Amino acid sequence: MAVQSVPGFQLQPSAQQVPLKSNYITNFDFLNQYLPDTYEKEFERYGNRTVASFLRMVGAEMPSNSDLIKWAEQGRLHTKYVDCTTTILAGSAVATFTVNDTLIPAFVNAASGSIAIRVGQTLMITANAGGANHKAIVTAVDTALKTFDVAFYDAAGITNAANTDKWTVFIYGSEFKKGTNGMVGSLESDDEIFENSPIIIKDKYAVSGSDMAQIGWVEVTTENGASGYLWYLKSEHETRLRFDDYLETSMIEAVPAEAGSGAASAAGDVGNKGSQGVFYVVNLRGNVWGGGFPVTLADFDTIVSRLDKQGSIEENVIFVDRNFSFSIDDMLAEQNSYGAGGTSYGLFENDKDMALNLGFTGFRRGYDFYKSDWKYLNDPTMRGGLPSVAGSGKVSGLLVPAGSTTVYDQILGKNAKRPFLHVRYRASETEDRRYKTWITGSAGGAETSDLDAMEVNFLSERAVCTLGANNFFLFQN
Repeated sequence: MAVQSVPGFQLQPSAQQVPLKSNYITNFDFLNQYLPDTYEKEFERYGNRTVASFLRMVGAEMPSNSDLIKWAEQGRLHTKYVDCTTTILAGSAVATFTVNDTLIPAFVNAASGSIAIRVGQTLMITANAGGANHKAIVTAVDTALKTFDVAFYDAAGITNAANTDKWTVFIYGSEFKKGTNGMVGSLESDDEIFENSPIIIKDKYAVSGSDMAQIGWVEVTTENGASGYLWYLKSEHETRLRFDDYLETSMIEAVPAEAGSGAASAAGDVGNKGSQGVFYVVNLRGNVWGGGFPVTLADFDTIVSRLDKQGSIEENVIFVDRNFSFSIDDMLAEQNSYGAGGTSYGLFENDKDMALNLGFTGFRRGYDFYKSDWKYLNDPTMRGGLPSVAGSGKVSGLLVPAGSTTVYDQILGKNAKRPFLHVRYRASETEDRRYKTWITGSAGGAETSDLDAMEVNFLSERAVCTLGANNFFLFQN
């Protein structure tokens, strides 16, 4: 058996750009003696239709004065190179290694701006293909050629060396003789600078003065508690709700306009720069689980192993769609022995008179993971309607580290505590663009123009800052 296709879900939005005949009740034949019984109140068959809530749960909002938001994130404390080669043959007591890595280390040699290896430091040198590892001390460094000479602590010298071998090298300390000078050169921190630009988001609702005089016959309500008997009031409230959703989904989905793209050269009043949304940044600088989502503890062990190599944030929240949520529930349930008395989850056995709870809100596996349903990923008119096939853009979940992190704010000029996810909106003492709304026209109380209509305008200018994207995990097909 399977879920049938009827009734399905309605994809056609209820609001229109202009009032149409279909927006209004048209059966006004009062000469008909068989008038139907009618319900005055509109039935909310789709429940709460909004999808915004994610950023309100995990982030914060704060003002910004500029078109550009910049911040610095720490690099690694220690340095490792994974693409080193040598031409020295096996058995040699000394060797010269060349660093072929792209030089983006956590630290660089302040005296040379080159490789962060200095004379006197002790190294761990391991063959990438396996079979050999050595301890050695640095005897000379040529920063121009990106080479360093070492003397091995092993009496047998280097083993299985060949010109095609690649070696991994990291520094674990240093050693100097008695009465010698200090370390030559120093290391300079190499912070990574990230930036994002705010985008202007707009919407508008318009209704003519004549249509405002049309009395509706159905009492309507919206998710924010508004109610009334005029259709244009309902549509205005729904425009506001839809705009609220776009404020969040724009921050999640936004991408920068690439050079040479159609968006970058778009004519007219539409934007042409884009912004870096959460999904874009995590795909670019974060961790991505391809092929759906993890379904076993072994899969989560792989995730934990990756998080160990990043910020090791103790608490994390996984925002999931329904299938991913059920998968986690089933995975955790399998860890239970299922006692003879029936299904038993958690610390307490379920009595036959109790409501059986088959879900979990979180678990600990190396770190604390909390599970939360994300309506945006389930909504059939948004990402929930995408097919679960490769290349469709289907996202099953997003792991977000909890808490805040310290970053150097380029605008403030000092270190600041910031949530890993937060929104910056344009504002000054005279202009606050976090959430602007105003009425124009000559109807509905507006007296700003000779337009025989009421126009409700919405505007916001904002960008999302994804700090420490290396601690995020995106689960997608």
